Amino acid sequence: MAVQTVASTTDTAASPVDLGPAAALSCRECGHRVPLGPVFACEECFGPLEIAYDFSAYDTEELRRRIEAGPANIWRYAPLLPVPADVATKPNINPGWTKLVKADNLARELGVTGGLYVKDDSGNPTHSFKDRVVAQALEAARAFGFTTLSCSSTGNLAGAVGAAAARAGFRSCVFIPHDLEQGKVVMAAVYGGELVGIEGNYDDVNRFCSELIGDPAGEGWGFVNVNLRPYYAEGSKTLAYEICEQLGWQLPDQIVVPIASGSQLTKIDKGLQELIKLGLVEDKPYKIFGAQAEGCSPVSTAYKAGHDVVRPQKPNTIAKSLAIGNPADGPYVLDIARRTGGAVEDVTDEQVVDAIKLLARTEGIFAETAGGVTVGVTRKLIENGVLDPSLTTVVLNTGDGLKTLDAVAGTGLTATIRPNLESFREAGLV
Repeated sequence: MAVQTVASTTDTAASPVDLGPAAALSCRECGHRVPLGPVFACEECFGPLEIAYDFSAYDTEELRRRIEAGPANIWRYAPLLPVPADVATKPNINPGWTKLVKADNLARELGVTGGLYVKDDSGNPTHSFKDRVVAQALEAARAFGFTTLSCSSTGNLAGAVGAAAARAGFRSCVFIPHDLEQGKVVMAAVYGGELVGIEGNYDDVNRFCSELIGDPAGEGWGFVNVNLRPYYAEGSKTLAYEICEQLGWQLPDQIVVPIASGSQLTKIDKGLQELIKLGLVEDKPYKIFGAQAEGCSPVSTAYKAGHDVVRPQKPNTIAKSLAIGNPADGPYVLDIARRTGGAVEDVTDEQVVDAIKLLARTEGIFAETAGGVTVGVTRKLIENGVLDPSLTTVVLNTGDGLKTLDAVAGTGLTATIRPNLESFREAGLV
């Protein structure tokens, strides 16, 4: 079956680069289209730009076979991404195709009867989902002739950029808040690029990077989450693609997604919609739930108040990878949660730690604080009667707990004994 193009065909402009099925950049607000390039804001209304595609030539079954025969990484979905056809031959960190764990033990703890899965993205090369978006941005950086790869980061992205740049032979220079967890600092620095701490929070770092792009000092720099953001963000779609393929080409009923900028959640929804329009999955209702930490919950606060505008907050949470007080995609997250019948909820830092330990104890998955947020919010949504435990539910863990050891620093030895059986028995371990 041939499928129709997903993108609008109005005001199409020719693009000077070959990025596969990517046809143009399209404004999310007004629909204005411009050629593919390193721009991220609409010149007409200053709305965010995103990739518009031409999928009109694809036959559904042929596309399915091509995907299933592809490599065990995100490039199996190259026909649906803004990348050249030979992307798999280029030096990249090749993330993706991470485990979808059927979490029966956790399901029993939470009272889920319809099937509970954890999409565990800690298995990526630098142990977070950020490898997906950086791998995608790297291909755009190649296409546009950039020589330095950069970003503003709450930690995981800095490591992913450092690793991808090292692999591809790019220079890297990344910017982080000065007080990040030490594990993330080391992981970002070990790849040999420049790592710069900014005195302030993530929003201060991001503002600085936006200034640097407009300065001559930033010439030749590809900021993956600023001037390359439209391409970078598309990497998150591959989470939706993998979840559906791993479920046997079926949509899940419910997905719980952590919110930092909100881009991951919006692109997961975009990916699900593309699979439906391409005929790769059967259309049915699904709900998307957003998860935040209480100490940085601007989207959750807006959702609960019934607002359409997200008011910025000053972050104060152990979940530093989600600590973006002014999330760029916040309003779009609200739209998706309401459109799909989902919700946006938050949990305290104490509940985050409890959820990290719960997931580790039940499924052997050590999540970073963002994973604790999604598991904690899932439990809260079930307890509050918002998430239906009889439906198939997927919870995202986006990073490895070894990156946020401080959050569970009180966890340690059960007992210290002398090397003999008498001491062992005295400790009450039998």
